Amino acid sequence: MKKIKSVKTQKGNEINLFANDKKCKTLVVGVFHGDEPQGKFLIEEYIKLNAESNLYFIPCLNPDGMNMKKRTNASGVDLNRNFPTDNWEYTARNDFFGGDSPASEIETKFIMSVIEELSPKIILTLHAPFKVVNYDGDAKELAKKISEIIKYPIEENIGYPTPGSFGTYAGIGKKIPTITLELDETCPVEELISPVHKIFDMLDK
Repeated sequence: MKKIKSVKTQKGNEINLFANDKKCKTLVVGVFHGDEPQGKFLIEEYIKLNAESNLYFIPCLNPDGMNMKKRTNASGVDLNRNFPTDNWEYTARNDFFGGDSPASEIETKFIMSVIEELSPKIILTLHAPFKVVNYDGDAKELAKKISEIIKYPIEENIGYPTPGSFGTYAGIGKKIPTITLELDETCPVEELISPVHKIFDMLDK
């Protein structure tokens, strides 16, 4: 699997996109939030075992936040509130701060450019801790298939406002079926390998 695109963050860490074939259908993204590192581990373990996979992978979108064990990036911005959506809003500077303007962050610009260049047909993002399969856009049937594998309930609404979220940007705005898989943070990440890798296998067909 090759690194086909990368960018340096504010702290000089790399965000990488890996793929084998630029005609892949599905983009899988880990670590929007630095305190939710499970996605990076699960993606990297999958790549080790499936070097010929036809999925696009961004194992870690927020390496600065992950290194600092913080939800936000190095600028204190919640990347999952920083997308140029109709409902983006300027908010208080807390862990959910959406930035000074939409798409102000290096990380946000990177994933937006990936979507523009590659036009994925499906997007899966890995989060924690809510143990649900959340979806945006025309992804209900896909959410059902994922739910059957991992045994999490399906939730169209995560239960609180998410202005400027990636799901709204990609799933609603771009009309790309988008799944936000909220993993169980109380479960050892090694025990998530089997169900999550089965989901990747399903998406790779």
